Amino acid sequence: MAVQIENLGSLDRKMTLEFPRADLAKAREARLAKVGKTMKMAGFRPGKVPKNLVEKQHGMQVDFELQFDKAAELFYDQAQKEGVALAGQPRLEPKSEIDADKIVFDAFFEVLPEVKIGDFSKAEVTKHTTDIGEAEIDRALDVLRKQQVHYHPRGEAGAHGDGGSNVASQNGDQVVIDFVGKIDGVEFAGGKAENFEYVLGEGRMLPEFEAATLGLKAGESKSFPLSFPADYHGKDVAGKTAEFTITVNSVNWPHLPAVDDAFALSLGVTEGGVAKMRAEVKENLDREVKRRITSLLKNEVMDKLNSLCELDVPKSLVASEQERLVEGARQDLMQRGVPNAKDAPIPAEIFVEQATKRVRLGLILSELVKKQNLAATADQIKAEIDEQAATYEDPKEVVRWFYSNPSRLKDIENLVLEDNVIKYFTSQAKVIDKAVTFEELSKLN
Repeated sequence: MAVQIENLGSLDRKMTLEFPRADLAKAREARLAKVGKTMKMAGFRPGKVPKNLVEKQHGMQVDFELQFDKAAELFYDQAQKEGVALAGQPRLEPKSEIDADKIVFDAFFEVLPEVKIGDFSKAEVTKHTTDIGEAEIDRALDVLRKQQVHYHPRGEAGAHGDGGSNVASQNGDQVVIDFVGKIDGVEFAGGKAENFEYVLGEGRMLPEFEAATLGLKAGESKSFPLSFPADYHGKDVAGKTAEFTITVNSVNWPHLPAVDDAFALSLGVTEGGVAKMRAEVKENLDREVKRRITSLLKNEVMDKLNSLCELDVPKSLVASEQERLVEGARQDLMQRGVPNAKDAPIPAEIFVEQATKRVRLGLILSELVKKQNLAATADQIKAEIDEQAATYEDPKEVVRWFYSNPSRLKDIENLVLEDNVIKYFTSQAKVIDKAVTFEELSKLN
């Protein structure tokens, strides 16, 4: 057997493989015998076809398979002996005739690149800080209250009052209307409805429509022009002006639950009342702040790593990553119920930039982990799982769920590994602390 390795470029290599065809004789005989045991042919019982007929029908295919298998085996054995760091699977090309005494293959492959780690001390990253106070808790409770809003007709007395003396529609009110729209005096598709319900101020309707409804009382009508935007989703009316007439059937004011023990109970707080509810809201907000700050810092660190480190990116790894991204996009479409998502054409080319960045970062992280001993430890993995499990009603069951599946454990290991890289990078780089409000933090990308 003979093997030669040729350098075709920065990462591209060619390995020429040679071996005698006679080395496959025993395997060939055994393979044909196995095929013969199940082969069917007219005039013969199953498994009783003569060897010469088995050879005639399947000999070339068996030769083809065995020669490729042998070439692949020889390739991986030699790559291991030479300490070749493979970036992907080889592409095997036969260079000899299938019945030649000496079989020759060329194996084209890529090797992993050398990763040149830059000087992290020259980098600057921003670490945001946010304090959760009473105002933030109050705003969060307002959101929770709005999720339990219910409406009462304006002017009608009830257990929660009548909504005040002003019975005209106001922002936040729920209105129920009939409307009809016409363009050049003709009604158009989708321009008419009865007992249509929406809440003023939520932006569900076009601004002119809401403005016309605002201030009307139950039983009142109004006509007004409405110009549809040029990019309106309804192509038949986009860019056109319609004349609408609306009639208000009812105006209902919003009643929000009071922040009391009953409200706390409705949120699942069975003991401790309002004080416990506020404590749990703060705990959730603190957790969200930590997650958001970590995510922002991670994204910035990864961008800096990408720009500070130098390496050639293996094309084979990028292609494999593109395939994963295509499959991920397809699964997303299927989960969203998109028709024919399973067969929808998704060009891999649209993921070239994303795939290249992922492969680059993967190789950089791998090099850093190896050089700086940043691999995730069992204790770190356990701590991360315990922290995530603590947010659930039955933490022990969640811990068991993680440890029962190697794939889930791998996800946690990768998460810890990334945290280790971030900690190492920020220990070397200049970190700028920046205090922001919770609202500002929520808007940062």
